[in-house]
Amino acid sequence: MRIAIAKETAHLESRVAASPETVKKFTALGATVAVEAGAGLTSGITDADYEAAGATIAKTAAEAVKGADIVLAVRRPEPQALKGVNKGALVIAIMDPYGNEAAVKGLAETGVAAFAMELMPRITRAQVMDVLSSQANLAGYRAVVDAAAEYGRAFPMMMTAAGTVPAARVFVMGAGVAGLQAIATARRLGAVVTATDVRPAAKEQVESLGAKFIAVEDDEFKQAETAGGYAKEMSDAYKQKQAELVASHIAKQDVVITTALIPGRPAPKLVSRAMVESMKPGSVVVDLAVERGGNCELAMPGEVAVHNGVKIVGHLNVPGRLAATASSLYAKNLYAFVETLVSKETKAVAVNWDDELVKATCLTRDGAVVHPAFQPQG
Repeated sequence: MRIAIAKETAHLESRVAASPETVKKFTALGATVAVEAGAGLTSGITDADYEAAGATIAKTAAEAVKGADIVLAVRRPEPQALKGVNKGALVIAIMDPYGNEAAVKGLAETGVAAFAMELMPRITRAQVMDVLSSQANLAGYRAVVDAAAEYGRAFPMMMTAAGTVPAARVFVMGAGVAGLQAIATARRLGAVVTATDVRPAAKEQVESLGAKFIAVEDDEFKQAETAGGYAKEMSDAYKQKQAELVASHIAKQDVVITTALIPGRPAPKLVSRAMVESMKPGSVVVDLAVERGGNCELAMPGEVAVHNGVKIVGHLNVPGRLAATASSLYAKNLYAFVETLVSKETKAVAVNWDDELVKATCLTRDGAVVHPAFQPQG
C-alpha cells in the first residue's frame, strides 16, 4: 500500500497533508509513504524530518503519486496531477465541491475515489476527523491576532501613571468553532467581548467564555438550528430585526470579527457599508468568510481594505497563516480517517462502502460522481 503526498500548488496554500508524526503512523499501518521534495517546507517540515519518520522523498509530484493507492492533499488536486496512480486509488482532501461541479466531474473521470474531508458528518466517532473544526479553531484564534496587529490601540485595560487605557470592545459574529475560539482569544487579551449567533445553543457557550450574547431572542430564534448542528437560513423579518440590533451595537465596537458560513451557500452579508461607516476611525473588521463572498460588504479578498479610517481585513486561507499548527492538526484528521479505510490484517486498502463516514464524504467512484448532493440536475 503506497500513500503519496505532493506539494500543494494552490495559490497561498502553505499547509501540507502529512506530518512526520502521521508518516510514522502510516508506516505502522503497513504503508510506504512517498513525499514530494519540499512539500512540508512552508509548514516548517524538512525533507529530512520526513525521511527520519520513514518516508521516501520523491523528486517530483509525478514520482510521488506513481503507483499510489492513496493520495493525501490539502486542496483538491487537478486531474492531471493524478496521472500514474493505481486504478481506483483513494484521493482524500478538502475538495470544495460546491460550485465546482465541473472540477469534481474531471476528478471522477480519472477513475479515482475522491473523498471530501469537509463533508465529514458531525458525529462522535468522526470528531477526530473534523477538518472544518480543526482549521476553523485556528482561524478564530488568528483572526484576533490579526485584529490586534491592525488595531492601533491596546486590547487590555491598563492602569498607568500616565492614565488609564480602556479595554478594546470586540464583537464576534457567529459563535461556531471559529467564533468561540475568537471569543476565548480576545478575552485572554483582555478585551470586553460580545457575540451573536442565530443558533440558540450558542448563547450558553458564548456566556461560558465570559462574553455577552447579543440577539433578538424571539420564537423563530429558538427554532434556528438544523439537526446537524448548523445554522439555518432565517426569515427576512428576523434578519431585519437582528440587523437593526447589530447595527446599533457595531457602532460602539472597536473590533468586529465575522465568522458566519452556511454550507454550500455564499456567506451571508452581515456587515453593511453603513455599519462600517458608523464605526470610529481606527476600528477593525476581520472577515473570516471572505473566500465565500464575505460577511462584510466592503471586504476585499486577500487585502486589508480601508474605508473611512476603518480597516477591513480580508486575508485568504487564514488557517494557512499558522501553517505548522494547521498542518499538524489536518494531518491527524486525515490519518484518523485513513485508518478506517485500511485492513489491519491485510495491510491494504479495504473501504467499507456502507460506512456512514464513507457515504457522507465519497464524491466520486468508478468514473462517476456518486455523492447525492452533486448529481447532475435534469
